Amino acid sequence: MLAINETRLLERIRALGAVGVDAEGRRTRLAASDEDKAGRDLLSRWMREAGLTVVTDYIGNLFGIWTPEGCAEKEAVMTGSHIDTVINAGQFDGCYGVLAALEVVETLKASGFVPARPIAVVAFTDEEGVRYAPDMLGSLVYAGGYPLEKALATAGTDGAVLGDELRRIGYAGTVAPGFLKPCAFVEAHIEQGPILETEGVTIGAVENLQGISWQRITIEGEQNHAGTTPTAYRADAGLAAAKVMTFLRSRCELPGSCTVATTGCIAFEPNAINVIPGRAVFTVDIRNPDAAQLREEEQALAGYLAALEKSDRVRITTERLSRFDPVLFDEGIAQRIEAAAAARSLSCRRMTSGAGQDAPHGDDLCPQRARHQPQPAGADARRRLRRGRERPARCGRAARRAVSASSSARRARRTMQKTGADLPEARSRPGLFCPGGNARISGSGYAA
Repeated sequence: MLAINETRLLERIRALGAVGVDAEGRRTRLAASDEDKAGRDLLSRWMREAGLTVVTDYIGNLFGIWTPEGCAEKEAVMTGSHIDTVINAGQFDGCYGVLAALEVVETLKASGFVPARPIAVVAFTDEEGVRYAPDMLGSLVYAGGYPLEKALATAGTDGAVLGDELRRIGYAGTVAPGFLKPCAFVEAHIEQGPILETEGVTIGAVENLQGISWQRITIEGEQNHAGTTPTAYRADAGLAAAKVMTFLRSRCELPGSCTVATTGCIAFEPNAINVIPGRAVFTVDIRNPDAAQLREEEQALAGYLAALEKSDRVRITTERLSRFDPVLFDEGIAQRIEAAAAARSLSCRRMTSGAGQDAPHGDDLCPQRARHQPQPAGADARRRLRRGRERPARCGRAARRAVSASSSARRARRTMQKTGADLPEARSRPGLFCPGGNARISGSGYAA
Protein backbone atom coordinates (compact mmCIF):
# COMPACT_ATOMS: atom_id res chain seq x y z
CA MET A 1 0.00 0.00 0.00
CA LEU A 2 1.42 3.40 -1.01
CA ALA A 3 2.41 5.85 1.72
CA ILE A 4 3.10 9.55 1.43
CA ASN A 5 6.20 11.28 2.77
CA GLU A 6 4.54 12.62 5.90
CA THR A 7 7.61 14.55 7.01
CA ARG A 8 7.78 16.43 3.71
CA LEU A 9 4.08 17.28 3.83
CA LEU A 10 4.24 18.65 7.37
CA GLU A 11 7.43 20.60 6.69
CA ARG A 12 5.77 22.28 3.72
CA ILE A 13 2.67 23.10 5.73
CA ARG A 14 4.84 24.74 8.36
CA ALA A 15 6.95 26.57 5.75
CA LEU A 16 3.87 27.98 4.02
CA GLY A 17 2.35 28.70 7.41
CA ALA A 18 5.33 30.91 8.24
CA VAL A 19 4.54 33.19 5.27
CA GLY A 20 2.59 36.26 6.31
CA VAL A 21 3.17 35.96 10.06
CA ASP A 22 3.66 39.36 11.68
CA ALA A 23 5.67 40.34 14.76
CA GLU A 24 2.74 39.46 17.02
CA GLY A 25 2.41 35.98 15.54
CA ARG A 26 -0.71 36.66 13.46
CA ARG A 27 -0.83 34.88 10.11
CA THR A 28 -2.47 36.89 7.30
CA ARG A 29 -2.19 36.32 3.53
CA LEU A 30 -5.00 38.25 1.88
CA ALA A 31 -5.64 37.61 -1.80
CA ALA A 32 -3.22 39.31 -4.23
CA SER A 33 -1.23 40.87 -1.39
CA ASP A 34 2.55 40.80 -1.03
CA GLU A 35 2.13 37.95 1.45
CA ASP A 36 -0.03 36.04 -1.02
CA LYS A 37 2.68 36.51 -3.65
CA ALA A 38 5.27 35.04 -1.29
CA GLY A 39 3.04 32.03 -0.66
CA ARG A 40 2.39 31.58 -4.36
CA ASP A 41 6.09 31.81 -5.16
CA LEU A 42 6.82 29.06 -2.63
CA LEU A 43 4.05 26.81 -3.93
CA SER A 44 5.10 27.38 -7.55
CA ARG A 45 8.65 26.35 -6.68
CA TRP A 46 7.47 23.12 -5.03
CA MET A 47 5.27 22.35 -8.04
CA ARG A 48 8.19 22.78 -10.43
CA GLU A 49 10.46 20.69 -8.25
CA ALA A 50 7.82 17.95 -8.42
CA GLY A 51 8.05 18.03 -12.23
CA LEU A 52 4.67 19.69 -12.74
CA THR A 53 3.89 22.30 -15.38
CA VAL A 54 2.94 25.52 -13.58
CA VAL A 55 0.18 27.59 -15.17
CA THR A 56 -1.76 30.63 -13.91
CA ASP A 57 -5.07 31.74 -15.42
CA TYR A 58 -6.35 35.32 -15.77
CA ILE A 59 -8.06 35.33 -12.36
CA GLY A 60 -4.84 34.17 -10.69
CA ASN A 61 -5.75 30.53 -10.08
CA LEU A 62 -2.47 28.61 -9.82
CA PHE A 63 -2.13 25.10 -11.31
CA GLY A 64 0.56 22.43 -11.18
CA ILE A 65 -0.26 19.93 -13.95
CA TRP A 66 1.01 16.38 -14.46
CA THR A 67 0.36 15.37 -18.06
CA PRO A 68 1.52 11.83 -18.90
CA GLU A 69 2.50 11.10 -22.49
CA GLY A 70 -0.49 10.78 -24.79
CA CYS A 71 -2.98 12.31 -22.32
CA ALA A 72 -2.81 15.99 -23.22
CA GLU A 73 -6.27 16.04 -24.85
CA LYS A 74 -8.02 14.24 -22.01
CA GLU A 75 -9.96 15.94 -19.24
CA ALA A 76 -8.01 16.20 -16.01
CA VAL A 77 -8.55 15.04 -12.47
CA MET A 78 -8.31 18.23 -10.41
CA THR A 79 -7.59 18.49 -6.69
CA GLY A 80 -6.62 21.31 -4.35
CA SER A 81 -8.05 24.24 -2.43
CA HIS A 82 -6.62 27.71 -1.66
CA ILE A 83 -3.70 29.37 0.13
CA ASP A 84 -5.10 32.83 0.88
CA THR A 85 -6.17 33.31 4.49
CA VAL A 86 -8.40 35.33 6.77
CA ILE A 87 -6.86 37.77 9.23
CA ASN A 88 -5.04 36.01 12.09
CA ALA A 89 -5.56 32.61 10.48
CA GLY A 90 -4.61 29.03 11.16
CA GLN A 91 -2.08 27.33 8.89
CA PHE A 92 -4.24 24.43 7.69
CA ASP A 93 -7.32 26.08 6.14
CA GLY A 94 -7.07 25.57 2.39
CA CYS A 95 -3.31 25.10 2.50
CA TYR A 96 -3.67 21.53 3.72
CA GLY A 97 -5.83 20.66 0.70
CA VAL A 98 -3.31 22.12 -1.75
CA LEU A 99 -0.20 20.65 -0.16
CA ALA A 100 -1.78 17.25 0.50
CA ALA A 101 -2.77 17.13 -3.17
CA LEU A 102 0.80 17.96 -4.19
CA GLU A 103 2.13 15.28 -1.85
CA VAL A 104 -0.24 12.67 -3.28
CA VAL A 105 0.87 13.50 -6.83
CA GLU A 106 4.54 13.26 -5.88
CA THR A 107 3.94 9.92 -4.17
CA LEU A 108 2.12 8.53 -7.21
CA LYS A 109 4.88 9.72 -9.53
CA ALA A 110 7.59 8.19 -7.36
CA SER A 111 5.73 4.86 -7.28
CA GLY A 112 5.78 4.57 -11.06
CA PHE A 113 2.02 5.02 -11.34
CA VAL A 114 0.98 6.43 -14.73
CA PRO A 115 -2.51 7.96 -14.76
CA ALA A 116 -4.81 7.63 -17.73
CA ARG A 117 -5.36 11.39 -17.82
CA PRO A 118 -3.73 14.58 -16.50
CA ILE A 119 -3.82 15.35 -12.78
CA ALA A 120 -3.87 19.01 -11.74
CA VAL A 121 -3.14 20.49 -8.33
CA VAL A 122 -4.84 23.88 -7.96
CA ALA A 123 -4.75 26.82 -5.56
CA PHE A 124 -7.78 29.01 -6.23
CA THR A 125 -7.66 32.79 -5.85
CA ASP A 126 -9.49 34.67 -3.08
CA GLU A 127 -11.38 31.80 -1.50
CA GLU A 128 -11.73 33.66 1.77
CA GLY A 129 -13.20 36.84 0.31
CA VAL A 130 -11.63 39.00 3.02
CA ARG A 131 -10.04 41.53 0.67
CA TYR A 132 -12.22 40.98 -2.41
CA ALA A 133 -15.90 40.00 -2.52
CA PRO A 134 -17.51 37.64 -3.17
CA ASP A 135 -15.63 34.85 -1.46
CA MET A 136 -14.54 31.77 -3.44
CA LEU A 137 -14.04 34.17 -6.34
CA GLY A 138 -11.36 32.25 -8.23
CA SER A 139 -13.28 28.98 -8.37
CA LEU A 140 -16.51 30.83 -9.13
CA VAL A 141 -14.96 32.53 -12.15
CA TYR A 142 -13.27 29.30 -13.24
CA ALA A 143 -16.59 27.47 -13.27
CA GLY A 144 -18.27 30.25 -15.28
CA GLY A 145 -20.42 31.46 -12.41
CA TYR A 146 -19.04 35.02 -12.34
CA PRO A 147 -17.77 37.25 -15.19
CA LEU A 148 -13.99 37.48 -15.40
CA GLU A 149 -14.02 41.18 -16.30
CA LYS A 150 -16.24 42.03 -13.35
CA ALA A 151 -14.05 40.02 -10.99
CA LEU A 152 -10.85 41.70 -12.19
CA ALA A 153 -12.48 45.12 -11.75
CA THR A 154 -13.43 44.40 -8.14
CA ALA A 155 -12.11 46.94 -5.64
CA GLY A 156 -10.80 45.50 -2.41
CA THR A 157 -11.39 46.68 1.13
CA ASP A 158 -8.24 48.82 0.72
CA GLY A 159 -9.41 50.26 -2.62
CA ALA A 160 -6.92 48.26 -4.70
CA VAL A 161 -8.37 46.67 -7.86
CA LEU A 162 -7.91 42.89 -8.13
CA GLY A 163 -6.71 42.86 -11.74
CA ASP A 164 -4.11 45.54 -10.98
CA GLU A 165 -2.91 43.68 -7.91
CA LEU A 166 -2.58 40.36 -9.76
CA ARG A 167 -0.41 42.11 -12.37
CA ARG A 168 1.62 43.79 -9.65
CA ILE A 169 2.49 40.52 -7.92
CA GLY A 170 3.11 38.69 -11.19
CA TYR A 171 0.09 36.37 -11.21
CA ALA A 172 -2.19 37.93 -13.84
CA GLY A 173 -1.98 34.69 -15.82
CA THR A 174 -1.57 33.60 -19.39
CA VAL A 175 -4.70 31.50 -20.04
CA ALA A 176 -8.44 31.96 -19.67
CA PRO A 177 -10.20 30.49 -16.63
CA GLY A 178 -11.67 27.14 -17.55
CA PHE A 179 -8.77 26.30 -19.88
CA LEU A 180 -8.44 22.91 -18.22
CA LYS A 181 -11.69 20.95 -18.15
CA PRO A 182 -11.81 18.59 -15.16
CA CYS A 183 -13.47 15.20 -15.27
CA ALA A 184 -13.52 15.24 -11.47
CA PHE A 185 -12.56 17.48 -8.56
CA VAL A 186 -11.80 16.56 -4.95
CA GLU A 187 -10.97 18.94 -2.10
CA ALA A 188 -9.33 17.80 1.11
CA HIS A 189 -10.12 20.15 3.96
CA ILE A 190 -10.13 20.41 7.70
CA GLU A 191 -13.59 20.14 9.21
CA GLN A 192 -13.76 23.61 10.82
CA GLY A 193 -16.17 22.21 13.36
CA PRO A 194 -16.27 19.97 16.45
CA ILE A 195 -18.05 16.84 15.19
CA LEU A 196 -15.17 14.58 14.15
CA GLU A 197 -13.03 15.54 17.13
CA THR A 198 -15.89 15.04 19.59
CA GLU A 199 -16.89 11.68 18.13
CA GLY A 200 -13.32 10.47 17.76
CA VAL A 201 -13.71 9.90 14.00
CA THR A 202 -10.72 10.31 11.68
CA ILE A 203 -12.26 10.92 8.25
CA GLY A 204 -15.42 12.70 7.15
CA ALA A 205 -16.82 11.76 3.74
CA VAL A 206 -18.79 14.84 2.78
CA GLU A 207 -22.03 14.02 1.01
CA ASN A 208 -23.50 17.50 0.74
CA LEU A 209 -22.81 21.14 1.41
CA GLN A 210 -25.18 23.50 3.16
CA GLY A 211 -26.89 26.28 1.29
CA ILE A 212 -25.82 29.71 2.51
CA SER A 213 -27.87 32.91 2.64
CA TRP A 214 -26.21 36.16 3.69
CA GLN A 215 -28.09 39.42 4.25
CA ARG A 216 -27.34 42.82 5.73
CA ILE A 217 -30.28 44.22 7.69
CA THR A 218 -30.68 47.90 8.59
CA ILE A 219 -33.21 48.95 11.22
CA GLU A 220 -34.05 52.65 11.59
CA GLY A 221 -35.63 53.67 14.88
CA GLU A 222 -35.57 56.93 16.82
CA GLN A 223 -32.53 58.12 18.71
CA ASN A 224 -33.47 59.35 22.17
CA HIS A 225 -32.20 59.85 25.70
CA ALA A 226 -31.88 56.65 27.73
CA GLY A 227 -33.20 58.22 30.93
CA THR A 228 -35.94 60.58 29.80
CA THR A 229 -37.74 58.45 27.21
CA PRO A 230 -40.37 56.08 28.70
CA THR A 231 -40.39 52.54 27.34
CA ALA A 232 -43.78 52.99 25.70
CA TYR A 233 -42.51 55.92 23.65
CA ARG A 234 -39.39 54.22 22.31
CA ALA A 235 -38.59 53.08 18.79
CA ASP A 236 -35.44 51.22 19.77
CA ALA A 237 -33.44 49.96 16.79
CA GLY A 238 -31.10 48.03 19.09
CA LEU A 239 -33.95 46.15 20.76
CA ALA A 240 -35.46 45.34 17.37
CA ALA A 241 -32.12 43.90 16.20
CA ALA A 242 -31.94 41.73 19.32
CA LYS A 243 -35.44 40.45 18.61
CA VAL A 244 -34.37 39.39 15.11
CA MET A 245 -31.46 37.42 16.54
CA THR A 246 -33.62 35.64 19.11
CA PHE A 247 -36.21 34.89 16.41
CA LEU A 248 -33.53 33.24 14.28
CA ARG A 249 -32.34 31.14 17.22
CA SER A 250 -35.92 30.03 17.89
CA ARG A 251 -36.18 28.85 14.28
CA CYS A 252 -32.98 26.82 14.69
CA GLU A 253 -34.38 25.17 17.82
CA LEU A 254 -37.59 23.93 16.20
CA PRO A 255 -37.95 20.10 16.35
CA GLY A 256 -36.10 18.47 13.45
CA SER A 257 -34.53 21.73 12.26
CA CYS A 258 -31.17 21.54 10.47
CA THR A 259 -30.88 25.32 10.24
CA VAL A 260 -28.04 27.31 11.77
CA ALA A 261 -28.17 31.12 11.92
CA THR A 262 -25.55 33.64 12.95
CA THR A 263 -25.23 37.38 13.39
CA GLY A 264 -21.52 37.96 13.06
CA CYS A 265 -21.45 41.74 12.56
CA ILE A 266 -23.52 44.40 14.32
CA ALA A 267 -23.24 48.17 14.79
CA PHE A 268 -25.43 50.66 16.63
CA GLU A 269 -25.67 54.39 16.06
CA PRO A 270 -24.75 56.57 17.80
CA ASN A 271 -23.23 53.76 19.90
CA ALA A 272 -23.36 55.68 23.16
CA ILE A 273 -24.09 54.12 26.55
CA ASN A 274 -26.85 56.60 27.42
CA VAL A 275 -28.55 56.91 24.04
CA ILE A 276 -31.31 54.69 22.60
CA PRO A 277 -29.95 53.40 19.27
CA GLY A 278 -31.53 55.16 16.33
CA ARG A 279 -29.98 52.77 13.84
CA ALA A 280 -28.81 49.16 13.89
CA VAL A 281 -26.96 47.48 11.04
CA PHE A 282 -26.18 43.78 11.29
CA THR A 283 -25.60 40.69 9.19
CA VAL A 284 -27.55 37.45 9.08
CA ASP A 285 -25.99 34.16 7.96
CA ILE A 286 -28.55 31.36 7.50
CA ARG A 287 -27.49 27.84 6.45
CA ASN A 288 -29.41 24.67 5.71
CA PRO A 289 -28.51 21.58 3.63
CA ASP A 290 -32.03 21.43 2.13
CA ALA A 291 -32.92 23.97 -0.57
CA ALA A 292 -36.63 24.09 0.29
CA GLN A 293 -35.92 24.54 3.99
CA LEU A 294 -33.41 27.30 3.28
CA ARG A 295 -36.06 29.18 1.28
CA GLU A 296 -38.55 28.58 4.08
CA GLU A 297 -36.18 30.15 6.61
CA GLU A 298 -35.62 33.17 4.36
CA GLN A 299 -39.36 33.62 3.96
CA ALA A 300 -39.92 33.24 7.70
CA LEU A 301 -37.35 35.95 8.38
CA ALA A 302 -38.93 38.28 5.81
CA GLY A 303 -42.33 37.79 7.42
CA TYR A 304 -40.94 38.45 10.87
CA LEU A 305 -39.23 41.66 9.74
CA ALA A 306 -42.48 42.93 8.23
CA ALA A 307 -44.33 42.27 11.49
CA LEU A 308 -41.50 43.82 13.54
CA GLU A 309 -41.76 47.08 11.62
CA LYS A 310 -45.33 47.46 12.83
CA SER A 311 -44.93 46.21 16.40
CA ASP A 312 -41.77 48.21 17.19
CA ARG A 313 -42.47 51.28 15.01
CA VAL A 314 -39.18 50.92 13.07
CA ARG A 315 -38.20 50.90 9.39
CA ILE A 316 -36.32 47.86 8.08
CA THR A 317 -34.39 47.36 4.84
CA THR A 318 -32.46 44.29 3.71
CA GLU A 319 -29.57 43.80 1.31
CA ARG A 320 -28.64 40.46 -0.21
CA LEU A 321 -24.91 39.91 0.19
CA SER A 322 -24.49 36.36 -1.09
CA ARG A 323 -26.49 33.21 -1.66
CA PHE A 324 -25.54 29.66 -2.64
CA ASP A 325 -27.91 26.73 -2.96
CA PRO A 326 -27.11 23.45 -1.21
CA VAL A 327 -24.90 21.03 -3.14
CA LEU A 328 -25.24 17.26 -3.36
CA PHE A 329 -21.88 15.55 -3.84
CA ASP A 330 -21.21 12.42 -5.86
CA GLU A 331 -22.29 9.22 -4.08
CA GLY A 332 -19.75 7.02 -5.87
CA ILE A 333 -16.84 9.05 -4.61
CA ALA A 334 -18.21 9.15 -1.09
CA GLN A 335 -18.25 5.36 -1.15
CA ARG A 336 -14.66 5.26 -2.38
CA ILE A 337 -13.57 7.57 0.43
CA GLU A 338 -15.23 5.23 2.89
CA ALA A 339 -13.62 2.18 1.29
CA ALA A 340 -10.16 3.79 1.28
CA ALA A 341 -10.53 4.74 4.95
CA ALA A 342 -11.63 1.21 5.84
CA ALA A 343 -8.66 -0.27 3.97
CA ARG A 344 -6.37 1.69 6.29
CA SER A 345 -8.43 0.97 9.42
CA LEU A 346 -9.42 4.62 9.73
CA SER A 347 -12.83 5.49 11.15
CA CYS A 348 -15.10 7.38 8.76
CA ARG A 349 -18.55 8.92 8.79
CA ARG A 350 -20.75 10.80 6.33
CA MET A 351 -20.94 14.56 6.84
CA THR A 352 -22.55 17.76 5.69
CA SER A 353 -20.08 20.55 5.06
CA GLY A 354 -21.24 23.59 6.98
CA ALA A 355 -18.57 25.90 5.56
CA GLY A 356 -18.36 27.25 2.04
CA GLN A 357 -15.64 25.63 -0.10
CA ASP A 358 -14.23 25.97 -3.61
CA ALA A 359 -15.50 22.52 -4.60
CA PRO A 360 -19.20 23.37 -5.04
CA HIS A 361 -18.58 25.85 -7.86
CA GLY A 362 -17.52 23.10 -10.27
CA ASP A 363 -20.97 21.51 -10.41
CA ASP A 364 -21.48 22.35 -14.06
CA LEU A 365 -18.01 21.06 -14.92
CA CYS A 366 -17.69 17.70 -13.20
CA PRO A 367 -18.57 15.59 -10.16
CA GLN A 368 -16.85 16.50 -6.90
CA ARG A 369 -16.28 15.29 -3.36
CA ALA A 370 -14.79 16.71 -0.15
CA ARG A 371 -13.09 14.94 2.70
CA HIS A 372 -12.90 16.40 6.21
CA GLN A 373 -10.32 16.08 8.94
CA PRO A 374 -11.24 16.77 12.62
CA GLN A 375 -10.19 19.74 14.71
CA PRO A 376 -9.97 20.24 18.46
CA ALA A 377 -12.93 22.07 20.01
CA GLY A 378 -13.06 25.12 22.24
CA ALA A 379 -11.22 28.38 22.72
CA ASP A 380 -7.95 26.74 23.78
CA ALA A 381 -8.02 24.62 20.64
CA ARG A 382 -8.59 27.66 18.46
CA ARG A 383 -5.54 29.30 20.00
CA ARG A 384 -3.50 26.14 19.36
CA LEU A 385 -4.72 26.05 15.78
CA ARG A 386 -3.66 29.60 15.11
CA ARG A 387 -0.22 28.72 16.46
CA GLY A 388 -0.07 25.67 14.23
CA ARG A 389 -0.50 22.86 16.80
CA GLU A 390 -3.13 21.03 14.80
CA ARG A 391 -2.34 17.36 15.35
CA PRO A 392 0.01 16.77 12.40
CA ALA A 393 -0.33 12.99 12.58
CA ARG A 394 -3.96 13.27 11.57
CA CYS A 395 -3.07 15.30 8.51
CA GLY A 396 -0.61 12.64 7.47
CA ARG A 397 -3.20 9.88 7.95
CA ALA A 398 -5.73 11.76 5.87
CA ALA A 399 -3.26 12.31 3.03
CA ARG A 400 -2.26 8.65 3.13
CA ARG A 401 -5.91 7.79 2.76
CA ALA A 402 -6.06 10.01 -0.29
CA VAL A 403 -3.22 8.02 -1.88
CA SER A 404 -5.16 4.83 -1.21
CA ALA A 405 -8.24 6.30 -2.82
CA SER A 406 -6.22 7.46 -5.80
CA SER A 407 -4.81 4.00 -6.39
CA SER A 408 -8.16 2.22 -6.24
CA ALA A 409 -9.73 4.82 -8.50
CA ARG A 410 -7.68 3.65 -11.45
CA ARG A 411 -10.26 0.95 -12.02
CA ALA A 412 -13.29 3.14 -11.46
CA ARG A 413 -15.73 4.88 -13.80
CA ARG A 414 -17.96 7.77 -12.88
CA THR A 415 -15.90 9.00 -9.99
CA MET A 416 -14.91 12.47 -8.93
CA GLN A 417 -11.90 11.58 -6.90
CA LYS A 418 -8.28 11.18 -7.93
CA THR A 419 -8.97 8.86 -10.82
CA GLY A 420 -8.00 8.16 -14.37
CA ALA A 421 -11.51 7.08 -15.21
CA ASP A 422 -13.91 8.29 -17.86
CA LEU A 423 -15.87 11.49 -17.32
CA PRO A 424 -18.71 10.76 -14.89
CA GLU A 425 -22.24 11.51 -16.00
CA ALA A 426 -23.27 12.65 -12.52
CA ARG A 427 -23.49 16.39 -12.04
CA SER A 428 -23.11 16.53 -8.29
CA ARG A 429 -19.90 17.57 -6.60
CA PRO A 430 -17.96 15.60 -4.02
CA GLY A 431 -15.71 16.91 -1.32
CA LEU A 432 -13.17 15.52 1.13
CA PHE A 433 -12.89 16.48 4.79
CA CYS A 434 -10.45 15.05 7.31
CA PRO A 435 -9.99 15.63 11.07
CA GLY A 436 -7.10 17.67 12.38
CA GLY A 437 -7.26 21.41 12.57
CA ASN A 438 -9.32 24.55 12.34
CA ALA A 439 -8.45 26.70 9.43
CA ARG A 440 -10.96 29.46 9.13
CA ILE A 441 -10.54 30.83 12.58
CA SER A 442 -9.71 34.48 12.89
CA GLY A 443 -9.57 36.58 16.00
CA SER A 444 -13.31 37.14 15.80
CA GLY A 445 -14.39 33.65 14.79
CA TYR A 446 -14.90 31.51 11.74
CA ALA A 447 -14.81 32.77 8.18
CA ALA A 448 -17.20 31.58 5.50
